[in-house]
Amino acid sequence: MPFLIAAFFITALLYASVGFGGGSTYAALLALSGLDYRLLPVLALACNIVVVAGSSVRFARAEVTPWRGALLLTALAAPAAFLGGLTPIDEATFMLLLGASLVLTGITMLMPTADGSDAMPMQFARYVGVVAVPLGYIAGLVGIGGGIFLAPLLHLTRWNNARAVAATASFFILVNSLFGLAGQLIKSGSGVLSGAVAGGFALLISVAIGGQIGSLLAVRVLPLRWIRWLTAALVTIVGARLLFGF
Repeated sequence: MPFLIAAFFITALLYASVGFGGGSTYAALLALSGLDYRLLPVLALACNIVVVAGSSVRFARAEVTPWRGALLLTALAAPAAFLGGLTPIDEATFMLLLGASLVLTGITMLMPTADGSDAMPMQFARYVGVVAVPLGYIAGLVGIGGGIFLAPLLHLTRWNNARAVAATASFFILVNSLFGLAGQLIKSGSGVLSGAVAGGFALLISVAIGGQIGSLLAVRVLPLRWIRWLTAALVTIVGARLLFGF
C-alpha cells in the first residue's frame, strides 16, 4: 500500500499540472495491484473527481478557463459518459480498452502543440460533437474523465492557448467523472462506492494533496511541455504493461 499511495500522489501531481485527473493511470495501477476490476472505475473516478475539482477551482480563480467552449464540450460529452458508465463490460475487454487508451494517450501527448493564441474556439464547434460524444462514452465505460484524449486534439487544432486547454480539460474531466460515476453506481449498486472508498481512503487523501500541488505548478511555475513529456512516458509504460503483460 505505501508504494501505491506514493504512485497515486505522483500521478495526481503530474496529471493535475496539465489539467488532467489521472483516472486512466489510477485504474491501471489498481489493476496491476490485483484489485477486483469491477471496483476500478469507481475508485478511479472518485480519485479523478478529488483532483480535478481542486484544479478546476484554481483555474477558474486564475481566470484562464474559456467557459463558453468548455461548457459546450462538456454538455455534449457528459450524457455519453453516463451511458458508458451504465454499459456492462467484461474484464478482458476492460483491460484491453484501458491499456490501449493509455498507449494512445502517451503517443498523442508527445505530438507537437501549437501556441493557439490566435485560435478561434467556436470554429471548432462545427465538429466538436463528433469528438466529445465518443470520448465521453469511453470515459464512462473505462472509468476515466476523457480529458486526456480531448486535450491533445484541442492543442492540435489550435483551439486555444495551453493553459486554457488545461483548464478546459480539467472541467471536462470533472463533469464526465461525476456522470460516469453515477452510471457505474446505478449499474453496480451504491455499496460498490462505499467499498471502494473504504479500501482506498488513503489513496483519495494522497491524490487530493498531489492534485493541489500539481494545479499550483500548472498555474504559476512549470513549463507545461516538461510535464507533458513525463506524463506521456508514464502512461505509455503502464499501458504497454497492461496490454503485453511485461
